[in-house]
Amino acid sequence: MSFTLTSPVTGGAQTGFTSPTYTLAPDTAPTSAGKQYAVTALGGTQTGVNTSSSPSKPFTITLSRPSSLKALSVVDPVTGVLRSVPRNTYKILVRNGCTVLVGQAPAVLQARLEIDVPAGADSADAANVRAALSLLIGSLNSISASIGDTCVTGVI
Repeated sequence: MSFTLTSPVTGGAQTGFTSPTYTLAPDTAPTSAGKQYAVTALGGTQTGVNTSSSPSKPFTITLSRPSSLKALSVVDPVTGVLRSVPRNTYKILVRNGCTVLVGQAPAVLQARLEIDVPAGADSADAANVRAALSLLIGSLNSISASIGDTCVTGVI
């Protein structure tokens, strides 16, 4: 599987953070079709952030692919049209235990990203699959602080 993170990971810009980095250690993924990493240390200035993952306050990232990859169906011999185009869904999940009220048990924040790739596009149009992901990742990186501000203030 090509999903591999090199530790430390440089975090995206966030209001109040200076040069955030995350040291990762391999962890056990929930399925054999995934990889999981746990945050073991922080770098830069991130006041108040969990310094490592624990059972009650996880700080993990899980990367997974479909357990069974789908292929294109056969073309209808009469119409010459594909009967259906299945999708292969790749997922990224970040979990981080957060304090919701001092003295109370933490609650887990979950940030999910799903990428649905039409079967066949991986080989027939790889450049456009990569372009879509390039735009997605570049956009997320460029508005990282804005996303954080919106999640904290509720203002979009």
